[in-house]
Amino acid sequence: MTRTAVTRTAGAVTGPARRAPGPGAWFLVLPALIPILVFSVGPLLHGVLLAFTDAQSGRTEPTQWIGALNFQDLLHDTLFWESFRIGLLWALGVTVPQFLLALGLALLLSQDLKLRWLARALAIIPWAMPEVVVGIMWRLVYNTDAGILNETLRDLGLGDGRDWLSGLGTALPAVIVVGVWAGMPQTTVTLLAGLQNTPRELHEAAAVDGAGAWRRFRTVTWPALRPVALAITALNLIWNFNSFALVYVLTGGGPGGRTRLPMLFAYEEAFRYGQFGYAAAMGCVMVAVISVLLAVFLVGRLKGGEDA
Repeated sequence: MTRTAVTRTAGAVTGPARRAPGPGAWFLVLPALIPILVFSVGPLLHGVLLAFTDAQSGRTEPTQWIGALNFQDLLHDTLFWESFRIGLLWALGVTVPQFLLALGLALLLSQDLKLRWLARALAIIPWAMPEVVVGIMWRLVYNTDAGILNETLRDLGLGDGRDWLSGLGTALPAVIVVGVWAGMPQTTVTLLAGLQNTPRELHEAAAVDGAGAWRRFRTVTWPALRPVALAITALNLIWNFNSFALVYVLTGGGPGGRTRLPMLFAYEEAFRYGQFGYAAAMGCVMVAVISVLLAVFLVGRLKGGEDA
C-alpha cells in the first residue's frame, strides 16, 4: 500500500483533524461573556485600583494615588485581623457541621421512605427564605423575654434563659447555629443529587458480597460522592466567609465586635466612616487570603482523592 493510501486510510479512521475555533466562535460566547465582564471582572478591577487611592466620601479634592499605603496600614490594624480571625472561625464553624448534617440528611432522603417527597420539600424551605427574613425569625427565637428557646428552657427548669445574641460568649455560637440551619438545604440538595447518580448496581453487588452499611458507604458511596462533596464544600467555605446580611441582621457585628466578620468591618469602613480606599484594600486582602486557603484546601483534597 502506498504512503498516500495509508494516509487516507488513517484519516478515514481517526476522522478529520480538530480545527481551532475561528473568530466567529467568539460571537457565540459574547452573550455569556459580557455580563461576566461588566458585573464581575469590571467591579473587581475597579476595587483593586481603588485600594491604591485615598478615596473618601464627601471629599472635594481629587482622589490621589497613594500606592500601598492602605495595605501598610492594614498590617498594623489589629481590629481588622481580629475580624479576619472571627471570619475564619465563622466559616469553618458553619461549613463543617453544615456538611456533616447535610450528608446525613441526604443519605436519609435517598432512602425509600414514606412521604419522601414531603420531607424533601420541607428540607429546602430555609433555602427559599431570604437571609433578612431568616435573621429576623431567629432574633425572635433568641429573644430574651419571649423567645421560644428561653421559654423552652424555663419550662424544662433549666434556668431563666439568657441573652444569646448579646452575650460575649454566646453570640458567635448562636450565629453559627443560624448559619448552619440556613445553608444546610443547598448542601443537602447537592449531595442528594450526587447520591442519586451513584449506580444502584454497585450497592447491590456490595450487599451480595456481605458488605455492611458502613463498608458500602466507604467503598461505594463516598468515592462516587467525593467530587460533589469537594465542590460544595469549597463553595460553602467561600460563601460563608463572605457572609454579610445574616450576621448584620442578627447582631450587627456585636457585642463588642465578637461577631464582626471581615465583610462587616469593610462595610463599616466604607459606608459608616467613608474610607472607600481603605475598605477596598480590605477586600483585596480578603480575596487574596481566602484564595490561598482555598487553593491549599483543594490541592490537599485532590491529592487525598488520588491517593485513595
